[in-house]
Amino acid sequence: MKRRPTLGDLLWRQIRYQNTIFWRTPASAFFTLVFPLLFLIVFTLVFGNEDIAELGVTTAQFYAPSLAAFGAVSATYTNLAITTAFSRDEGILKRVRGTPLPPWVYIAGRIGSATYLAAVSVTIMLGIGVAVYGVRVFGVALPAVVVTFLVGVGCFAALGMLVAAVAPSGDATPAIANATLLPLSFVSDVFIPPSANAPSWLSVVADVFPLKHFAVAFQDAFNPAVVAQRGSWIGQFQADHLAVMAAWGVAAMVLAIRFFRWEPKTGRAVSRRSRAAAPDQTP
Repeated sequence: MKRRPTLGDLLWRQIRYQNTIFWRTPASAFFTLVFPLLFLIVFTLVFGNEDIAELGVTTAQFYAPSLAAFGAVSATYTNLAITTAFSRDEGILKRVRGTPLPPWVYIAGRIGSATYLAAVSVTIMLGIGVAVYGVRVFGVALPAVVVTFLVGVGCFAALGMLVAAVAPSGDATPAIANATLLPLSFVSDVFIPPSANAPSWLSVVADVFPLKHFAVAFQDAFNPAVVAQRGSWIGQFQADHLAVMAAWGVAAMVLAIRFFRWEPKTGRAVSRRSRAAAPDQTP
């Protein structure tokens, strides 16, 4: 007699299914995994891999972890927001909800797949950084890196689902996701190193949002001076940054559950252009 699949089996199959869909869409793979890596290559070519005076680390030592965090955010926040909204508009979510599969398993499969892709993006970024640009990795900080990664992707996965829930349509979702992520990246120490000459209000604004806390916590774990100052592996955990990301994640999750819709708006017709653009995450 064939064994009835458990919830764990169903969740694993959903994660594998979502991964298969992702890898069959070259545009999604490029902008999620390769696009952040291009920034690292361009920045090291333009600025050279010399020490950044204000930070005491090389260009690659700063940008590899910050862009790794950006790649993880792209894999969760942007990817989940866009693909979930288009799936809703195409009626896929409605059909899934009508099957025996528990709805939460389907959503968890999407989030699990996004988390896996975020891990791949971070691994590629840091691997290239170490192999090509001599980025240093500190074993004592690795537990903090893992926890920061998990809290960060959980936060931005929840935010991505919230954007999908409140976006008026799938067509509007790429604009919303990129219009919120890219400007914040420039003031959150992701694309531009912190500078004493920057207006103080920019730092205050960036501190409100979780992206800076994700990027800075990642950067500090690869900064030899900060690692040495914090000492033991327990001291590497930055509770303030983790708390901000966790608070945003919990709030986003509650709101996403409140406003999430499984059915497209009444009378909305999905065009062929919309279906073709569903996986595209081009900024």
